[in-house]
Amino acid sequence: MKTLKTLFLITIVFSAKAQNKDSVNIRKIYDYYLTEGKAYKNLEVLCKTIGGRISGSPQAAKSVEWAKEAMYAAGADTVYLEPCMVTHWERGGKEMAVATYPGKRINLTVCALGGSTSTPVSGMNAAVVEVKSFEELKNLGEKNLVKGKVVFYNVPFNPKNISTGQSYGENVKYRYVGAVKASKYGAVATLVRSMSSVNNDSPHTGAMTYDSADVKIPSFALSYKAADDLAAALKADPKLLVQLKSTCKTFKDTASFNVIGEIRGKEKPDEYIIVGGHLDSWDNGEGAHDDGAGVVQSIDVMGMFKKAGLKPRHSIRAIAFMNEENGLGGAKAYAKETEKKKWKHIAAIETDGGGFTPRGFGVDTTAGMYKLALTWKPLLEPYFINRINKGGGGADIGPLEKFGVPCIGFEPDVQRYFDIHHTQDDTFDKVNKRELELGAAAIGSLIYLIDKYK
Repeated sequence: MKTLKTLFLITIVFSAKAQNKDSVNIRKIYDYYLTEGKAYKNLEVLCKTIGGRISGSPQAAKSVEWAKEAMYAAGADTVYLEPCMVTHWERGGKEMAVATYPGKRINLTVCALGGSTSTPVSGMNAAVVEVKSFEELKNLGEKNLVKGKVVFYNVPFNPKNISTGQSYGENVKYRYVGAVKASKYGAVATLVRSMSSVNNDSPHTGAMTYDSADVKIPSFALSYKAADDLAAALKADPKLLVQLKSTCKTFKDTASFNVIGEIRGKEKPDEYIIVGGHLDSWDNGEGAHDDGAGVVQSIDVMGMFKKAGLKPRHSIRAIAFMNEENGLGGAKAYAKETEKKKWKHIAAIETDGGGFTPRGFGVDTTAGMYKLALTWKPLLEPYFINRINKGGGGADIGPLEKFGVPCIGFEPDVQRYFDIHHTQDDTFDKVNKRELELGAAAIGSLIYLIDKYK
């Protein structure tokens, strides 16, 4: 009995010592990011010298070279360019939308949705039918009240949701498959209220699809203000017409690359912890929060390990994925290579929620990762990142789930994220340096803990 008691006490002592050492190292990690971190400076270069980086564009190609150089500068032992095929869609000239009825002409601020086909060269002119749900669309369509008209999906964000991500998830279906559903009833185009709760005149683009559609119809996002203006105009005259024009075009898929920086583990170099964001962005802004922030946070993980003098047990990979926004070409390529080379991943972390104040992580239950992460809450609590939610991941690491890889999503405060998401307002000046670096420190700390205890 005394032996068991002695062993128990020894275990407590060693556990306390380990926690104390971890606490010291996490403090060291935060000191690095808050005094020497390179994420903010790297983001400025990415946004201001390259700007919007839609897949298949010259800017996307430039960003690949930039990421390679930035990873070596951060201390990567090696950097790989992993080939992938990506979507190539171009917006063309500025889109136009005008609502007209007797004595009135209202200019509506719009942008084409990513992947949309164009209108006829001369534009198009049609009546509008407003719907609040797919059920309403179906009812009107079956009564032949949609044929030859523009379908206006007027579905605002639900303000009762505490999570803006939940509101986005509820509404994004109207953007993504709205054209498919409307075309089945003979609609000639779609307009969708932007995926946002902020009342301004900046429309939010984003991916849409024509999967299963017999007819491809042009699709546009209306700004919050334009959606309100159109709804009010329809009340004044339900027979109003809307003129639409766009010149976007889809080309054949083109070759591009994921950029993978790696520092080799000292004990288990063939086992990997990966952290990544997506290098591509939409063309109408600078892709600062979505997802330049995630890319620079991932890159600086390597800088942190080098500068803090922490030698990882496992190999650490920072990945700048290509084509997350409109195809997941990079994610699919990495998953395919994982299967081919039988890479063993200890964990995969994605940061794609913007460079806002960190709140915690969403952690899936694979391989006991969620239970393990819960034990680290006391270490993370002093930095206000001890919110560990069950279930996590991201679009780019999602394909790794089928290989049994524990997937983790970094969760910053996203209350303001959908104010600028996919808009011309997603620019470098909207990123706060301290918030960005605190997010990077949170990610770096989690990777340190995973590397030590897995």
